[in-house]
Amino acid sequence: MVYQTVCRNCIPFGTSGVPRIARRRDPPLAYSSVSTPRTSHVPAGTAPATSPRPTRPTGGGHVTVAYETIRASIISGEIPAGSRIVERDVAAYLGLSRTPVRSALHRLQQEGFVAPTGRSADQRLTVTPLTAKDGWELYLLLGRLEGLAVMHVAQRPRPARATVARQLLTLNRSLAAESRKRSGVSHAFELDLRFHRTFVADSAGPRVLALHEVLTPQIERYVRFYVRTMGDDISVALHEHEGIARAIADGDAVVAQRAVEEHWNNSADRIASTIAQHGERGSWHLRNPGT
Repeated sequence: MVYQTVCRNCIPFGTSGVPRIARRRDPPLAYSSVSTPRTSHVPAGTAPATSPRPTRPTGGGHVTVAYETIRASIISGEIPAGSRIVERDVAAYLGLSRTPVRSALHRLQQEGFVAPTGRSADQRLTVTPLTAKDGWELYLLLGRLEGLAVMHVAQRPRPARATVARQLLTLNRSLAAESRKRSGVSHAFELDLRFHRTFVADSAGPRVLALHEVLTPQIERYVRFYVRTMGDDISVALHEHEGIARAIADGDAVVAQRAVEEHWNNSADRIASTIAQHGERGSWHLRNPGT
């Protein structure tokens, strides 16, 4: 899962490189707090010094506007892991009252994008850190969800599952071709995402789909930050994708489930190893809860 896109709905950085609505009390390191001083090894994003005010999403009201804008900025890395989210600054920037912003932040907290830190008398919301344990858990959770979904696909009648398998193989070939260009990671990630969503959306129930939509953006944060340090593992993922498609075509639900879960288990091990090598992001406040 590899990509890097320009976020069109993000909150801009101020001239100091820190989003104007986020307040940081980090050590003097660029973009994000880390548990190791080797920040130069991992690009924290390519946000410009200034960005235009985001286009408001249509429909859904002010809570949706605040939720989608903050969420997009967190996922893209425009608001780095460990950043403090200041409610009044968000409201002022978006031109909203604090009530919808507070509701949006509550939803983001429920979904794991932000979390309260500090002592009870001085708690504040910060963007959740990128840690080896959290990344590993997210990858395994998504693997279990997709394992359930793929079993249902593999149990469908032959014509239906053959159609899905063909779609998956076509996407996998496109992903292989895109990965050889090495001109950016955005399209490659989108193809990888479409690969997984193809068999999940084909037969998963509404609860699995809802959980999948919550977990996928969380993993996106890790991919955006660490993708360029994870090595050339795309060939491994492509081979694993082929195994998933074959199992679906053969109608073997058990093998399909095992293939999907092993794919995500391997991805979990890779991200955990990468984070162990290059350091966690935004986790400093967990070690210094009073700061």
